[in-house]
Amino acid sequence: MLRFFPAPEIKVQMKNIIDKLGMGYIKPDNVVVFKSEGSTSNAIARCWELPRIWQEALTIEPHYVIEFCSERYNNLSEEEKEKVIIHELLHIPKTFSGALRPHKGYVNERIVSKLHKAFKDSV
Repeated sequence: MLRFFPAPEIKVQMKNIIDKLGMGYIKPDNVVVFKSEGSTSNAIARCWELPRIWQEALTIEPHYVIEFCSERYNNLSEEEKEKVIIHELLHIPKTFSGALRPHKGYVNERIVSKLHKAFKDSV
């Protein structure tokens, strides 16, 4: 059975990464962070969007949910966890519209590694 739990410790890391990398277009209060247990997915983490039709229907601003699959995420080194957070944040477009950026051209190992190096250099 798939279960979700708030992950405030990851949210703190996420906010630090946003600050250090100058990702000011991301509104941390509108990004909800969960850990999941029981996922059968091979993903380490997933970024979920709130489509515009739901934003209009619920009269709320764009929001995102980042889910970290505990079975895979918990066993990573701190460095790899940071890279996973960066990877998921890259799926959020600079317009913070509620849409998602695709991997192609926006999210790949080269970009994640470059940003992770910048993050480590800023610490």
